[in-house]
Amino acid sequence: MHLPTTIRRPLSRLFIIVLPFLLLACGKQQTLQGIFSQPRTPHEAYARKLRQARLDQTALGKDWLAAADQALRDSLVVTLPFKETGIFRADQAYAASYRYAVRAGEKINISLTMEPATADVHVFLDAFELDPDDRRLRPIASADTVSRSFSYVAEDDHQHLLRVQPELLRSGRFTIRIQRAPSLAFPVQGKNDVAVGSFWGAERDRGARRHEGIDIFAKRGTPAVAVAPGMITRVNETPLGGLVVWLADAQHGQHIYYAHLDKQLVHPGQIVKTGDTLGLVGNTGNARTTKPHLHFGVYRSGRGAVDPYPFVRRADKEPAAPRTAPERLGQWVRLTASNTALRPVPTEVRGKQTGMPKNTPLLVVGATANWLRVQDPNGKLGYVPAKAVATEALRREALATNADLLAQPTSAAAPLDTLPANTNVAVLGEWSGYRLVRNAAGQVGWLRTT
Repeated sequence: MHLPTTIRRPLSRLFIIVLPFLLLACGKQQTLQGIFSQPRTPHEAYARKLRQARLDQTALGKDWLAAADQALRDSLVVTLPFKETGIFRADQAYAASYRYAVRAGEKINISLTMEPATADVHVFLDAFELDPDDRRLRPIASADTVSRSFSYVAEDDHQHLLRVQPELLRSGRFTIRIQRAPSLAFPVQGKNDVAVGSFWGAERDRGARRHEGIDIFAKRGTPAVAVAPGMITRVNETPLGGLVVWLADAQHGQHIYYAHLDKQLVHPGQIVKTGDTLGLVGNTGNARTTKPHLHFGVYRSGRGAVDPYPFVRRADKEPAAPRTAPERLGQWVRLTASNTALRPVPTEVRGKQTGMPKNTPLLVVGATANWLRVQDPNGKLGYVPAKAVATEALRREALATNADLLAQPTSAAAPLDTLPANTNVAVLGEWSGYRLVRNAAGQVGWLRTT
């Protein structure tokens, strides 16, 4: 995997005072152990300092570490390109995670932007690859930088996971983008992937073999160019490929194959840069009866040919912006229909769904083009259609008796306040014997249904 360089390892404001005393207290053996066991990512460095300051023994510190682990187990599935706006709050440990499919050769660009007022907040971005055999997560890349962005090239067709988690005690609104781009330049001058006319795996010789590349159609004499800097290793003629050129792409550890050329314009051992002309498009070899085109292949050491299309496909366009008003983030909404399912994927599901009852209150924590990422009263995250919720209160009522305003819809929940009889409240939703209310001061909590 092509790993980016971590730019810096931030020190949270929580430890600016505490850390010097911790370092003075360390003995020589502890110091040496620290040198040889440095964390690999900014997230790991931050978690380590939490433990060194014993903040992992506090409720919020425990919640932060637990949220980080939980996000790796309960990721939501998204389709690329993806864009979501979300929030995190200072009073709650938060981590979001997104799982997405990648193809070998795709360059994955990840960026996170913050509202200007919260631009100094450290947000940890960590990408992982999900091993299909043992289901373990392998770290790929991470960032905690001023730009909060990084890129990497996918080595295999796999599921990847991105975790987004802010430092403790900070609030803010963020927008995350996950987009694909080619890791190589396009091999035919003036063309793009629209010109591909034959794809990987197509039958050849009446099914005796499969196409190990893509065919890019262009006028005879169109320049075939270097897709990456490297060295020319072979310039020869073969019965199948006709006039061919091989380019060693040292940057990505692979060999690039150009076939059916009308003319070769390089020689073995020649060093080239991206965009240099290697030859001209033709139809030599076994392509004599077809229109001029370039057969383009990518070969990896120990693996042979791989599908070259993801290496050169056009970059994703900017994903659609959320249609939900930004002020809805962090607010409670309620379902307007029964049996609305909380989905792990922001896509429509056919058939009858068994889900939550009408008027279930949901906390909005993120928004995509037509979907809301919400948290149900049990704390479970998922997506619901933006059109399936209402923002206005269900009704308004005056309390008949004194009532405890609870932090959660359970009998064991701590009371936030005691509301006296005749208190006017707005009922935001109802769920499992409780109703979510907001009083005149804007305080939100749960009341038992009598």
